[in-house]
Amino acid sequence: MKRKLTPYIFLSPILIGMLVLSVGPILVSFIASFTQWDIVSPPQWIGAGNYKEIVSSDLFWQVLRNTFYYVALAVPLTIVLSLFLAIAVNRKLKGIGLFRTVYFLPVVTSMVAVAIVWGWLYNPEYGLINYVLRSWFGVQGPAWLRDPNWAMPAMIIVGVWKALGYNMMIFLAGLQSVPDEYYEAARLDGANTRQRFFSITLPMLTPTIFFVLVVTLIGSFQVFEQTYILTRGGPANATLTISYFIFQNAFQFFRMGYASALAYVLFAIVFVLTLIQLRYQKKWVFYQ
Repeated sequence: MKRKLTPYIFLSPILIGMLVLSVGPILVSFIASFTQWDIVSPPQWIGAGNYKEIVSSDLFWQVLRNTFYYVALAVPLTIVLSLFLAIAVNRKLKGIGLFRTVYFLPVVTSMVAVAIVWGWLYNPEYGLINYVLRSWFGVQGPAWLRDPNWAMPAMIIVGVWKALGYNMMIFLAGLQSVPDEYYEAARLDGANTRQRFFSITLPMLTPTIFFVLVVTLIGSFQVFEQTYILTRGGPANATLTISYFIFQNAFQFFRMGYASALAYVLFAIVFVLTLIQLRYQKKWVFYQ
């Protein structure tokens, strides 16, 4: 009997921690999504009232459009740029390790620090970006984070720049797992660089691309730090994404029940999109 209980005794700290810190909050937030709760007073059961309010809220639909706008641009840009960056550093050259390290540095840098620096770069009066546009090209740069038309593209640039290094390393690992024999056979058959890329590299990388796609998509829906540091959802709610909207309702407006319902709406969206990707991966992902 003691021998059977021994593994569970050793596992108990992890299991208790998981129940208290992971499973418990999930269950509590799910129940809270059906209540009206301002954290201070006891929650009041209102059934599906929060979800009805979400569906009927014009602001929520604007937030959802903003979030999909961010995802629709950030995800393909991140994947394409990180793939070509990985191809560029996948060379046996002297000092190539230094370039890989430099490209990876944004990943290990705090997003708060990154957002602050980019905020300085985007400043319309003394920011480096507008200075370069004025000095080198004679173009007056936009107000960036103060302009509703440019604020979200500016946010996307920050998000893509931050994620490039991580995805580059994943793609680099995928590239280095492709057998050299395939490329040698293609060269003997007269295939040029473009043909080798589309006939060998890209098909062999599809499992890696699928992984990066899923991870990047989930991460893009959870964009929060740059919104909090750079724009606080402005101007005119142009950069108000669903993660920041959840934060606002929970910790600024003290509508914890409504925020919990928003969190489960976000979960449902990400869950459905992930299931769709898993469902259709067999049509384009080729495993060795």
